Amino acid sequence: MEFDYDPPPDPPAILHIDDQIIVVDKQPGLLSVPGKLEGRQDCLESRLRAIHPDTLLVHRLDCDTSGVMIFARTKKAQGFLGQEFEKRRAKKVYVARLWGHLHPDAGRVDLPICADWPNRPKQMVSHDHGRPAQTDWQVTDRPPGETRVRLMPLTGRSHQLRLHMAELGHPILGDPIYATGPARDAPRLMLHAESLTLHHPADGRPVTFTAPCPF
Repeated sequence: MEFDYDPPPDPPAILHIDDQIIVVDKQPGLLSVPGKLEGRQDCLESRLRAIHPDTLLVHRLDCDTSGVMIFARTKKAQGFLGQEFEKRRAKKVYVARLWGHLHPDAGRVDLPICADWPNRPKQMVSHDHGRPAQTDWQVTDRPPGETRVRLMPLTGRSHQLRLHMAELGHPILGDPIYATGPARDAPRLMLHAESLTLHHPADGRPVTFTAPCPF
């Protein structure tokens, strides 16, 4: 399963920078890190490193997802932030537009996920081989034919939000992998990392970074 890669030309939109971290509003259509296939070296990490050579990766967002992404500027900060994600102290909130009307107004998806190896990068639900994955959702609006939600992942599996919403029967609009038919007919994947809350590596104080949703 391959897709054309035509990343946006815009420079990184930096939301916050200090001597420990860089926080960016990632554009949709841009890889977080270099891809394995030829022609996919251009990514947010390399663009940031061209400006700030000390940029260090902490976590990733899917290529088609936009929003808040944090990088470290020292090895110590990288290790600290890595623990924030690994120990689930980092809290992420996403905005998504879903196909159809999701009910009830709030809930949790608890379905284990593993790679669908013959169809990579697709993931699948597997109760035998999957790793635990939980996503909370909260409906914020129900425009005609769709549902606007906030998604709060409790775990950080690859494609977790996209697969979990599809498993509910309400795929994220514009998803080229998990949506079918008219649900795919959106100008982009309607998934945005709106906020990230964690502890700052310099002094441990809680901080929240936000990026306004573009859709």
